[in-house]
Amino acid sequence: MSGTLRRLRAAGAVLALAALAVSGCGDNFSRVELTMAAGSDTGVYYKLSSALADGWTRDPGIPRPRVVATAGSVDNLERLRTGTAQVGFSAADAAEDAQGNSGGRRLYALARMHDDYLQVAVRADLDVKNLAGLKGLRVSLGAPDSGVKLIAERLLRSADMSPDDLQVRYLDLNATTDAMRNDDLDAFFWSGGVPTAGVTTLATTVKIRMLDLSDVLGNLRRLYPVYGSATLPASAYELPGGPMAKPVTTLVVRNFLLVDESMRDDVAEALLRGLFRAQPNLVAASPVARSIEIRSAIETTPLPLHPGAKNYYRDVKV
Repeated sequence: MSGTLRRLRAAGAVLALAALAVSGCGDNFSRVELTMAAGSDTGVYYKLSSALADGWTRDPGIPRPRVVATAGSVDNLERLRTGTAQVGFSAADAAEDAQGNSGGRRLYALARMHDDYLQVAVRADLDVKNLAGLKGLRVSLGAPDSGVKLIAERLLRSADMSPDDLQVRYLDLNATTDAMRNDDLDAFFWSGGVPTAGVTTLATTVKIRMLDLSDVLGNLRRLYPVYGSATLPASAYELPGGPMAKPVTTLVVRNFLLVDESMRDDVAEALLRGLFRAQPNLVAASPVARSIEIRSAIETTPLPLHPGAKNYYRDVKV
């Protein structure tokens, strides 16, 4: 082989390796390792995270991410900011708070996902008709590092109440439903997709009602424009008959799928493409995934989209 031919082949090999590196190992993501911060293992975040982990093993073909149960949004955000998780769900209110804090990794959104409904559930045999009626009762405001706690305490303050007005417990969803079954709790706050499996299961054994919050939402939304209001349908859970089985007005908050600043653009773009291709599997895991669609997925204010996510939405011409 001539020296010239050898040099040409060597140059070609170098160019091929460079192209492979730029394209993210030639679209081979077999070395990408991800941990997903997924919330309560009976919540919607966890179900969607598990379905996404399965979907991403097929497209873009990464090793199945490790799906980790957590306390919820606040915990998820801390794991993302410290690098112990690379992907995670968060409600918009908690994400907005975290982005405003100094220190830690900067966060970016891949997509707006489903909306969470605030669900204030009370034992059906108690004469409680509104938020003020919870005074003096045993109430869980969610796990200590959860978005539930954040939203519950904000709602109480906006209604001129405080946790001191209640016999407060800070329990995750599993501990909450156990306490309700054991008659150790009168009511609880939960913010999640509808239906949430843990609440559905509880409602088959303990009669509960959902409180209408229309009398207190106005002030909360003036203080925190990140929240919206919506109707929680009576069909969401198997609730007892009577007036409280009617639809109730409650609070809604958007959910984001987040990554941190260390996520490569090509990986972020591939994960987002895989998400939409896996949507039938997400819907099978939880019906809330029916609301996930490309045009609304870009609505992630106040968090910026990841550059790789921008590439994806540009490619699909959103």
